[in-house]
Amino acid sequence: MCRIAGLVSNRLTEGEIKTKVQTMCDSLQHGGPDDQGMYYHHEARMALGNRRLSIIDLSINGHQPMADDLKKTWITYNGEIYNYRELRTELLRLGVKFNSNTDTEVVLQAYLHWGAAAFARLKGMFAFALYDGAKEQLLLVRDTNGIKPLYYYISNGQLAFASEIKAFKRAGLTNATNENWQVWLLAMGNVPEPYTTLKDVFNLPKGHYLNWNKNGTYSINDYTAPGVVNYITDKNVAEAGINDLLQKAVTRQLIADAPIGVFLSGGIDSSLITLLADQHKEQELKTLSVFFDEKNYDERIYQDTVSSKITGQSFKYLIKQQDFEQYLPDILKAMDMPTTDGINTWFISKYAHQAGLKAVLSGLGADELFGGYPSFDRIKYLQYLKKFPSWLGAIAGSFNDRFKKLDYLAYNHPLADYLFLRGLYTPDLIAQILDADELEVNNILFGVNTFPDLGPYNKQHAAWFELNLYMQNQLLRDTDVMSMSHSLEVRVPFLDEDFRDFVEQIDPAIRFDDHQPKKLLIDSFKTLLPENVWNRPKMGFTFPLQQWMMNNKNICDESLYKGKSAKALIKKFKNDKIHWSRAFALYLVQTHV
Repeated sequence: MCRIAGLVSNRLTEGEIKTKVQTMCDSLQHGGPDDQGMYYHHEARMALGNRRLSIIDLSINGHQPMADDLKKTWITYNGEIYNYRELRTELLRLGVKFNSNTDTEVVLQAYLHWGAAAFARLKGMFAFALYDGAKEQLLLVRDTNGIKPLYYYISNGQLAFASEIKAFKRAGLTNATNENWQVWLLAMGNVPEPYTTLKDVFNLPKGHYLNWNKNGTYSINDYTAPGVVNYITDKNVAEAGINDLLQKAVTRQLIADAPIGVFLSGGIDSSLITLLADQHKEQELKTLSVFFDEKNYDERIYQDTVSSKITGQSFKYLIKQQDFEQYLPDILKAMDMPTTDGINTWFISKYAHQAGLKAVLSGLGADELFGGYPSFDRIKYLQYLKKFPSWLGAIAGSFNDRFKKLDYLAYNHPLADYLFLRGLYTPDLIAQILDADELEVNNILFGVNTFPDLGPYNKQHAAWFELNLYMQNQLLRDTDVMSMSHSLEVRVPFLDEDFRDFVEQIDPAIRFDDHQPKKLLIDSFKTLLPENVWNRPKMGFTFPLQQWMMNNKNICDESLYKGKSAKALIKKFKNDKIHWSRAFALYLVQTHV
């Protein structure tokens, strides 16, 4: 796992290109503290940079950027390929000779033998840049789930890329602000892909590669194979497949030459991953858990239930209000882009790093695949609520702020449906907060519709929202940036390609249950999961942030906020009348640089 950066430019000198890429890599050192490297290609006027976090093949053989024996093809790579051993064996049979045991070299040789068709054969999380000297092309490639980010900036025939957008600013490549980011943050709690807080800096779409030619032209191409649509309609077949494929996913993702552990919150997902990892571990497994003085958030009884069933060390950490106060500036700095999530990941990653771990497994993805969120039940009401006149929502919202999101029902747009389920502020409130025109806010949010046809308002519709909007734009991005700020890699077995493909072939009538969230997943492992872990109300990996932020003097300082609307909202928050995520979004709008 690494951080990568690079620059192709006919406008800059060799020294300027090298300096800027070195500056970009220096800004990413936290994500790759073990090694650094740079390769410069004179004819292409291109530099590739790398900061390495050594997890597979810890030797110097894993140094990057890496080249083939002919020094014609170069790669700077960030990620883990979990099927690299199988691909390596296949390539060995084709006569390939390897100089290392890294998955990086497997990616390089796979491309040399199969071209761009190799990308679809990679199972894992990755973002890499590959220069093909024979074709004089630079390829930027991102994994099919979009677990690892890859940002790019194209201007005046120049291409720059990096793992975090701070690298572009630090190197002086661009500092122009995307003025729309505040609208997205106040509506969604994040800046959605492909956009960023920087103008013309984009995140490469998942499952795509950017092909940059020597004349400065480029294309963005989808390398994924069409999904299988035949549904699995037998519950026993579904349970057997889930059990088998998740075990295989966990086993694959335990591959490491460095210490590895598991985040154990005490919920169904992390408990299941922990128990499976303990069964299939190749080395001693460490579990990481946090707890709080606030009893409503204390999950130690469930954490202890799971810990008692496994071998290895269990680390538990008490997090208090004073810890939140102390580390909030560091958390804000680590964000890279503003988000209302990620505080929990920052803390647990900090403790994982202190425990000597370089990689951990997480339960992220299960809620989205199996219907673990309230949105899976709420979405069915949309078809009825949309039949009422739009002005009813406005009237209801004027009497009670809880009904304000009914305003979204007036918009005929999929994003409005999502924001009805998960949004923070409605367009009229966003316009008031930012002193902007409401029509402009509407155009930013709903001016373009690139959504596929999502069909009726059912649980499968909700799953698409959760996977492609909430998980993609918030959970995955925040997990990556917060964990890598502590030189830690987070692996997500529930998003294993084979496992996810299988789950998405299951008939929705079996996959989702109307009475018990994630019932199919629970039933698939009922002999393994302790009953007190699955037979309880959902809590999720949450912190007591409502209380902590209400006690934070900076967040609650009304003088910090511009405009009457923002000040009034913060006053409501101080009186515990609005959710902490809405107050935090306001705070980030005022303080993000």
